Amino acid sequence: MLTDKEAKKWFRKVASDDPDKYYATEVLKKEGFTRHKCEKCGKYFWSTDKNRKFCGDPACSGGFRFFENNPCKEKLGYLGVWQKFSKMFKKLGYTPIKRYPVVARWRSDMDFVIASITDFQPYVVSGEVSPPANPLVVPQFCLRFGDIDNVGITGSHMTCFNMIGQHMFVPPDKWDQNKVFRHIKKWINEGLGIPDSEITFHEDAWAGGGNFGPCMEYFCRGVELGNQVYMLYEQTEDEPKELSLKVLDMGMGMERCAWFSQGTPTIYDASFPYVMKKLIEKTNIKYNKEIIKKYVPYSGFLNIDEVEDINKAWKDVAEKVGMSVEELKKTVLPMAALYSVAEHARGLLIALSDGALPSNVGGGYNLRMLARRSFSFIDKYKWNIDLSDVCRWHAHELKEEFPELSENLDSVEKIINVEKEKYENTKQKSRQIIQKLVKEKITDEKLLQLYDSQGIDPEIIKEEALKLRKQIKIPDNFYSKISELHTKKEKKTAEKKQELGLKGVKETEILYFEDYKKTEFKAKVLKIVDKNIILDKTAFYPTSGGQDHDNGKINSAQVIDVFKQGNVVVHIISCNPDFKEGDEVKGEIDFERRIQLTHHHTSAHIINEAAREVLGPHVNQAGAKKTVEKAHLDVTHYQSISNNELKKIEKLANDIVNKKIPIKTSFMPRSEAEKRYGMNIYQGGAVPGKTIRIVEIQGLDVEACAGTHLKNTSEVGKIKILRSTKIQDGVVRIEFVAGKKAEKEVGKTNETLDELSRLLKVNEKQIPARVEEIFIKWKKAKKALKKKSKLSREQLTLESRQEFDGDIIAKSTEILKTQPEHLVKTVKRFLDELECFKKKLI
Repeated sequence: MLTDKEAKKWFRKVASDDPDKYYATEVLKKEGFTRHKCEKCGKYFWSTDKNRKFCGDPACSGGFRFFENNPCKEKLGYLGVWQKFSKMFKKLGYTPIKRYPVVARWRSDMDFVIASITDFQPYVVSGEVSPPANPLVVPQFCLRFGDIDNVGITGSHMTCFNMIGQHMFVPPDKWDQNKVFRHIKKWINEGLGIPDSEITFHEDAWAGGGNFGPCMEYFCRGVELGNQVYMLYEQTEDEPKELSLKVLDMGMGMERCAWFSQGTPTIYDASFPYVMKKLIEKTNIKYNKEIIKKYVPYSGFLNIDEVEDINKAWKDVAEKVGMSVEELKKTVLPMAALYSVAEHARGLLIALSDGALPSNVGGGYNLRMLARRSFSFIDKYKWNIDLSDVCRWHAHELKEEFPELSENLDSVEKIINVEKEKYENTKQKSRQIIQKLVKEKITDEKLLQLYDSQGIDPEIIKEEALKLRKQIKIPDNFYSKISELHTKKEKKTAEKKQELGLKGVKETEILYFEDYKKTEFKAKVLKIVDKNIILDKTAFYPTSGGQDHDNGKINSAQVIDVFKQGNVVVHIISCNPDFKEGDEVKGEIDFERRIQLTHHHTSAHIINEAAREVLGPHVNQAGAKKTVEKAHLDVTHYQSISNNELKKIEKLANDIVNKKIPIKTSFMPRSEAEKRYGMNIYQGGAVPGKTIRIVEIQGLDVEACAGTHLKNTSEVGKIKILRSTKIQDGVVRIEFVAGKKAEKEVGKTNETLDELSRLLKVNEKQIPARVEEIFIKWKKAKKALKKKSKLSREQLTLESRQEFDGDIIAKSTEILKTQPEHLVKTVKRFLDELECFKKKLI
């Protein structure tokens, strides 16, 4: 199968060979446009100027040329672009909808939304699910990190931007490409007020998400304002396949339209003028508007992804501006850094508000990169800027259209403060490493490795090298390389599971959805493959969603494993079956196992909600496991959970249990569930299917989930949290037991406390103090032994007690509350070793 890049290149030629078939040439010809081939890049384009030789791309047409005599009739503010666009398109029959979260929880193949069409892939585009409206328009925030090094420098690049989407999903007989093209042309002419004489339309192709088709880009004075994609085909292993639904996918940058209509020096000045004004005031930076205005028309020539020699590019741009490279950089680079801080802060605000977290893995890695790049610029120029303040300014500026960004500002501030603390700690740890390294030759690869493995910012390395009078050159595309390097590391080849030959076997009817207590049923045997049994219906739960499978019997055969292959449930039995295909059999579920698994699964939902209440709205499920013995829930959180927080989560979880809240389960169309409850229903990851099962703890928690669940929270009985551990950056694991296992754990804890009291010869309340006393004695003894000290046993004991005198450290208290059994083992070891040390010291 072709890559997206290969598919795009191949199809562009196919479409250009037959433009009347793939583009709205009928409209273009009628409006007086003629087709040309660009003499620089070779692309086909349409213009009303019959003698035009070059297309509208800035590299071909001479950079950005809209600052003087701007062709737009009206200046549109950033939010004003969407307001005017949505009003116009509503009259044309489109429904404006709210944006989707930038965190793509409904997608298993990506962390963040990268285009407005991402909202509707794969289920709407495939025709499996109805769109929320049809046709529709949406103001969708997106995140892309490939251009991070261009942010600020080119005056036009962003990592976070709003793509206004114009979308339609119709069968072939209702597809009217000319009509939808007229709609976007109406926006260009009337919405932006640009006459036809100023517009060039470029023939191109687009590929992504497994689909591809022709597209028409539209440019004015060197600026690409948008791109209307006609998604017609699906990529398959064999050959392209025509989509059963024709999809309109127009993406237009809200920022681009605001910038173009206003004619401001940079896209940042047009997109967040309030934030830029605050930053300029805060930093007292010298903003030379005249130089910036001269520079920006040619700033696109400094696109690090497109130039071979960046030093030559700077020289060429400086000549055009009329000053030396040094003078130009002295003016441009501080402003580029300030623009970057503003742009990155907006991306962080939106991502963190939507539930993402910075980390050293996955998409969170790129968010950390945004934060650290901002901190690095703030440090470099010694600006008195608090990044969380910048986020608040953005929230204020966006509140009219995106009020949700103002709802979680305290949580955003906490996360950014933690990131700042981690950044400062890394700086401190880095200096010793760097002092050794700068004596060696530091290559680009070494800089990348140090950042990727240890988070050491290249500016810190450069600073330390200068102290030793050594020059280190940081690659201009350093952060783009980091993002690319990390993306490659994250990609893993999925191990293909061997599947049974089940072609033609119908979907298994599931009997446990309505009643988790259903433990007996009769079914017909559809297929037998060795010891793998497929029935027409089943009450056996297959391992999925982190929940272990049911055990039980089919007739007299023991069921030892259950799994799902597609929509078919497969039962593995321990012996050869005493039945054949077509027979009716009786199934019996091991109810003790089922009820314990159900207690654990429902409790995972309860704890997830309790953790969100205690830790903040950024908490989401990152994984889970429910076995008979115990369960764990992995949640997104920016630091370890304290013992006090853990106690609060446990208390709140048990309060939910005691409130006897009904738990409702139902099936509903995916589009209806998303509309009613939002995208946070996808707590356990992407859920396939046109219809999804919703589990609702009424008034508290709603999730898309196919597990077995209780009917009321009171049925849980009790939840006991065992411990929490940080399993990776940004993810914390909460281990717990519920139901009978929780009761057993409480009893076990009491027994452990009794054993500790006996070992230490103190009552329960005195255990932490006594443990700490023994620990300090042990350390003293070990130290004395190492130095071959002549201290007597009595002196050692006296010194230990004096040093301890009333000082109870919280660590032993926390261990006592969360891992008492571990404390017993530790105490025994300390007592044994202490006795041994004392004997050696006598």
